[in-house]
Amino acid sequence: MSSNIPPKDQKILCLRSGNICAFPDCNTSLVVGKTDADKESVIGDMAHIEGEKPGAARYNPNMIDEDRNSYNNLIMICKIHHKIIDDQPQEYPVQRLKQMKSEHENWIRESTAKEILNVTFAELSVVTKYIVSGQSFRADDYTLIPPRDKIQKNRLSSGTQQLIVMGMTQVKQVADFINKVPDIGFSDRLITGFVAEYEKLKNIDGFIGDSLFEALLDFASAGSSDFKQKAAGLAILVYLFEKCEVFEK
Repeated sequence: MSSNIPPKDQKILCLRSGNICAFPDCNTSLVVGKTDADKESVIGDMAHIEGEKPGAARYNPNMIDEDRNSYNNLIMICKIHHKIIDDQPQEYPVQRLKQMKSEHENWIRESTAKEILNVTFAELSVVTKYIVSGQSFRADDYTLIPPRDKIQKNRLSSGTQQLIVMGMTQVKQVADFINKVPDIGFSDRLITGFVAEYEKLKNIDGFIGDSLFEALLDFASAGSSDFKQKAAGLAILVYLFEKCEVFEK
């Protein structure tokens, strides 16, 4: 992985790949989960679609370095398939790799959406426990507006809108879950955790639009690659999106 890749582009690539190898039918997990003492370990590669340096597979001399190391020219892949695509550039040309990346990212979204109806209190308990831990910031200027207006305000794509629609099918269950938690301060701490992460991602890390939504979804699902847990995180995120506790009003 090149050190010239901007951290933000690295993060977006991991988010949209679901931390899973983009090579068809591989599905190898590329991130080993963090522990109480250490952060997660990225064991996959952020491979260049058009090679990073002269002599590299698919190198394009007309591409500037900024574009060469940007999200659009990167694909998240395991080390074995990285070796294969670079050793066989005729078999894996630029357009095939771009299609591979696009199809993989669509599969991540669709797989998360498909699991939304299978979310139970068990998954909601796991993700909300993570969200409410250790947060201390609360913003007070988030007011109610229609979800459609909020989608337009935050320049969210049709793909993200579809996730929001799917997530809305579980909003009632999320509300029931929160209401049944015996801790009367739980709802406020849940909101606090989300708003704190939202403010960090937006104002410090510079995420906007779909990338901001995806980063919050990753936070809500505790960075899990398990689609059912990601779906639970989506349900929580959409519940708060609808209540307008996160995203621009």
